[in-house]
Amino acid sequence: MEIGPYSFEEFLKVVESFHGHQSPGVILGGFMVSYALEQLPRGILIDAVSETPACLPDAIQLLTPCTLGNGWLKVINLGRFALSLYEKYEGKGVRVFIDPAKLDGRPQIRNWLFKLIPKSEQDRDLLIAEIRQAGRSILGMRPVRLKREHLGKTRRGAISNCGMCGEPYPERDGLVCRACQGQSPYV
Repeated sequence: MEIGPYSFEEFLKVVESFHGHQSPGVILGGFMVSYALEQLPRGILIDAVSETPACLPDAIQLLTPCTLGNGWLKVINLGRFALSLYEKYEGKGVRVFIDPAKLDGRPQIRNWLFKLIPKSEQDRDLLIAEIRQAGRSILGMRPVRLKREHLGKTRRGAISNCGMCGEPYPERDGLVCRACQGQSPYV
């Protein structure tokens, strides 16, 4: 069983190195990304959407050239454990998700996905074993076409120095940077 260019065991090591631990979400995400990639024509430039900020973006970054840093991966938090890979310019691609109708006989995955048992009480080894056994069998896939406004990179536009803090910021944010407008997460 392979996830992208890795054996399952190799992928576990890559996940642990990148994510900090053998995350069930990144492991499931690996199956999801691999499934999506197989549905797309070879040689096209792709972008990605993760519908959650949790775990799935890491699987996408590990198995595709799409990263948050290069702008080819967008996180649109819809609260769903789903991702889309699509052709960069036209937006045609596939969306992959965990199909709840396919979770019968997969109690560990169901408990994890629906948060029926607190994370601290879950048996991670048993969950990962169940994910390995399930592989793609629990996934759903649909063709998608992204809206035009979600295609391409978001450009920062002109950059100026903030009149309050002096740091460079995108002018489109207003007369001063967003932090000086009160949007800073810092006290």
